[in-house]
Amino acid sequence: MSESSLAEMLRSRGLRLTAQRQLVLEAVLDLGHATPEQVHSAVREVAAGVNITTIYRTLELLERLGLVTHTHLSHGSPTYHAAGEDTHVHLVCRICGSVDEVDPEVFGPLADKLAAERGFQVDIGHVALFGVCGRTECEERRE
Repeated sequence: MSESSLAEMLRSRGLRLTAQRQLVLEAVLDLGHATPEQVHSAVREVAAGVNITTIYRTLELLERLGLVTHTHLSHGSPTYHAAGEDTHVHLVCRICGSVDEVDPEVFGPLADKLAAERGFQVDIGHVALFGVCGRTECEERRE
């Protein structure tokens, strides 16, 4: 998203574009999947005075605006990524912590079954599967 379109979106809601808001959005876009702490670290490289509370508030605002979304990939902080990305299922390695993505179609039959039998609509954008990735180091440590 360009700086001018972000500024227009914010202005239309009575808000203004601040350097911190722009930096937080850029950090999320650059990092791909990032916790607030990772966003904070990236932003501090450019603007040392930005505190973690500002990062959390800005991420919440950007999510309300529909620019970023979050999912929980561990027991810790949520992980944010651009909302404009294609929906995907997260694959999280319990050993090395890597995050990979797969097409949500892998859940098609399950989602269809849940909808038919229970009227439940799966939010694929918030699905995370935990396991062990195929890296040699991780496979060797598999329990």
